[in-house]
Amino acid sequence: MYDFSIVTRWIDSLLRHTLNLGDFWSILIECVLVGICILTAYALIAIVLIFMERKVCAYFQCRLGPMRVGPWGIFQVFADVLKMLIKEIFAVDKADKMLYYIAPFLVIIASVGTFSFLPWNKGAAVLDFNVGVFLLTAISSIGILGVFLAGWGSNNKYSVVSAMRGAVQMISYEMSLCLCLISAVVLTGTMQIGGIVETQHGAWLIFQTPVTWLAFLVFLVAGNAEANRGPFDLAEAESELTAGYHTEYSGMGFGFYYLAEYLNLFVISGIAATVFLGGWIPLHVAGLDGFNAVMDFIPGIIWFFVKTFAIVWILMWIRWTFPRLRIDQILKLEWKYLMPLMLVILTLTTVWVALV
Repeated sequence: MYDFSIVTRWIDSLLRHTLNLGDFWSILIECVLVGICILTAYALIAIVLIFMERKVCAYFQCRLGPMRVGPWGIFQVFADVLKMLIKEIFAVDKADKMLYYIAPFLVIIASVGTFSFLPWNKGAAVLDFNVGVFLLTAISSIGILGVFLAGWGSNNKYSVVSAMRGAVQMISYEMSLCLCLISAVVLTGTMQIGGIVETQHGAWLIFQTPVTWLAFLVFLVAGNAEANRGPFDLAEAESELTAGYHTEYSGMGFGFYYLAEYLNLFVISGIAATVFLGGWIPLHVAGLDGFNAVMDFIPGIIWFFVKTFAIVWILMWIRWTFPRLRIDQILKLEWKYLMPLMLVILTLTTVWVALV
């Protein structure tokens, strides 16, 4: 398995020893390079996800989807981005200007921050602290402020109602998400994202206990709700709330919310693949050494993307299959079923670790 830390050490050696740069300039240049790589990957993956969503939606609705701009419509997303960039950004009358303009940046900061925790390959994790799970959940919570402030600052009562719906939904389902991650921490004995991946060399976490696969399913459901995607997209309702909390946003103000929604889908899928499916670790079958050796030749980043996009496909499948739930049904599902189930799973996992 290729270790990407070889590349990072070579760049660091190039800056410090070959170019004779001091610590300050070396670290600054490395941070700039990492930031550029993160933002570039963020934008490219968003383009892929938007195009994929349109084609998947069309497939389930027996349509073709975008077809006119470029072969098979592959340049439609670029045309939409250009259109959004040249649109005028304006605020509604009597809106709270400061909150109105800050809100989209809070959402995109939370999205990029959680995106930076994903381990792409061995030695290719950008943020890998020893309390990584705690920081991941803390940074992702910033997005709730962006949703709430968008509705509150827009001077639109329908946007406020939508923001309240979105905030209570996201806060509620964070309980189950955190319990899923805590169960993984109990099994692996570490809060470091890279450490959680490393402990799955013998077997992916989903296969390590009889109840972990249930935690994986709960994580997918709660993650779908956390990302405000169907059938949990109660923040957007055509009949009463139109576009929801971002109704009054135009141009790239709306674009930030649109971008964050798709990247949050990728982040949720990436975290699920990392925590429960081994991340960049290849598929190994006990007793089949030849098969395992072949799997090891496939780069870890390929494994990570295959697992993540498989989960993305499942979540898109769910979105375009099931009807939208009511707000009371969404909250009942979380507080009466998912969270009690996860408390039971966490208890059983703790007993398993203590006894086995």
